[in-house]
Amino acid sequence: MATIPALATAVALGGPLSLFPDFGFAELVRSSSGPIALAVVFAYSFLIAFALPGVSEVVLLTPLDMGLSYWERLAVIVFVSGVGKAAGSVLAFHIGQEAKEAGPVIRFLRRSRFDVVEWSEKRTVAVARRWGYAGLAVALSVPGFPDTISIYAFSVLERDYLKFSVATFVGSVGRLLVWIVGAETFFFFV
Repeated sequence: MATIPALATAVALGGPLSLFPDFGFAELVRSSSGPIALAVVFAYSFLIAFALPGVSEVVLLTPLDMGLSYWERLAVIVFVSGVGKAAGSVLAFHIGQEAKEAGPVIRFLRRSRFDVVEWSEKRTVAVARRWGYAGLAVALSVPGFPDTISIYAFSVLERDYLKFSVATFVGSVGRLLVWIVGAETFFFFV
């Protein structure tokens, strides 16, 4: 089983991937193999997009064990994870659109002790206005940052389901590629 050494080390040492609770899903991802592993990677990535507070890089630790080369295995995992996260983001996008229309939800959040709506609007509106869907893709490419924050923040501001899911797919793939290239580069020079 070939895994990304830097990612495995970060998880083992309690690095940034262990800062967020994953409710046991990360262990399921790391222990699944074969075709079932692809379903687990898809489901985990789907859930990460709208419900789980963790990070998605753990999918790179999936053993897969389907007779593929190291690079083929990584390509399949990255693709399936990107599709899963794009699908989950469509659900999050729909939830964001509904919440935007739900006056009581917004009023409750505005009356809360910490005005979540105002804070997220200020931060994300600036990024969304300046960079649009490209900004979402870049935000999702930042390793170690929970995807749900960026996805929900942008879902309240944007309206195009297709562009949103494409940006989520690109950002998800970009994030995993940052880990892969970073790990390969690091271990090339070590």
